[in-house]
Amino acid sequence: MKVDGGVGWDLDTVGAQAQELEEMGYSGILSAETSHDPFLPLLVAAQNTEKVDLMTGIAVAFGRSPMTLANIGHDLNAASKGRFILGLGSQIRAHITKRFSMPWSNPAPRMREFILAMRAVWANWNDGEPLQFTGKFYTHTLMTPFFTPTNTEFGAPRVFLAAVGPLMTEVAGEVADGMIVHAFTTEKYLRETTLPALERGFAKAGKKREDFEISYPVFVATGHNEAELAEVRVATCRQIAFYGSTPAYKPVLESIGAGELQGELNAMSKQGRWEEMGTLISGDMLESFAVVGEPGSIPEQIKSRYGDIVDRTSAAYGHIAKDDRKKMIAELTAKGNR
Repeated sequence: MKVDGGVGWDLDTVGAQAQELEEMGYSGILSAETSHDPFLPLLVAAQNTEKVDLMTGIAVAFGRSPMTLANIGHDLNAASKGRFILGLGSQIRAHITKRFSMPWSNPAPRMREFILAMRAVWANWNDGEPLQFTGKFYTHTLMTPFFTPTNTEFGAPRVFLAAVGPLMTEVAGEVADGMIVHAFTTEKYLRETTLPALERGFAKAGKKREDFEISYPVFVATGHNEAELAEVRVATCRQIAFYGSTPAYKPVLESIGAGELQGELNAMSKQGRWEEMGTLISGDMLESFAVVGEPGSIPEQIKSRYGDIVDRTSAAYGHIAKDDRKKMIAELTAKGNR
């Protein structure tokens, strides 16, 4: 199993952070799109590392056009000598229409077309295929030599797609190179909903599971002592409750027989009762979503629950001492694991 770690957005410190993560044995470096651009830190990371993958986790697809991301993806893959993974997500309607001022409709079909459009652009640049992509949502039919990159040695980047529902998951299986599973996922949902949807996507594209990577940023609640572990458990319960308040994620709660909780969490979120929401997450529910225990137990728990499914993880345990983290990473990435 590969293990990925995140870097921040301060471009003055990202290079040193990336070097440290690579030296610690991480397989990949992640940059998220929240309050800053997700791509600039990965360019700095590319210039300061040699082996690790560099992935957006995630970049908002629908806030951009396929051509825009084709350009960015190409340049970062060239700069990193083939190590870039373009991790995409759809975001939700309100953010796309009200924050980005971009169109929203039929997210799964639109995402499928978005990725196929990027691949058409890359095929033009890398293989000389005519650019004649005409779809329902996107049209790309013009490309001249002046706008065609010449540094094509490393080709197109890999594309990972974040998904929760079965429709978007099926799209990931069909047109992406990997899937980013939402942290708000139970093992039962992963096995009974996510994997079958991926298989349907693979079948459409004639792909094999071995040609695809599943990345899962599983919740980890761990600490060096009881007090620290208790604090992390509370924080993790609050995060689970936050995600659980989203109506689209109700099926995940239903996978463990807690679907009725979604409405209550949603109502509390609208009242701003964020801390109180976490108290509704029971110990059993926490363990359905998270791996819980002292640091030394975490790798074996992750492997026993997800080792036959997950190819890479970006579990958050940055508060754990560096030496303990190095041991955890080494155990997870040891040969013989996925």
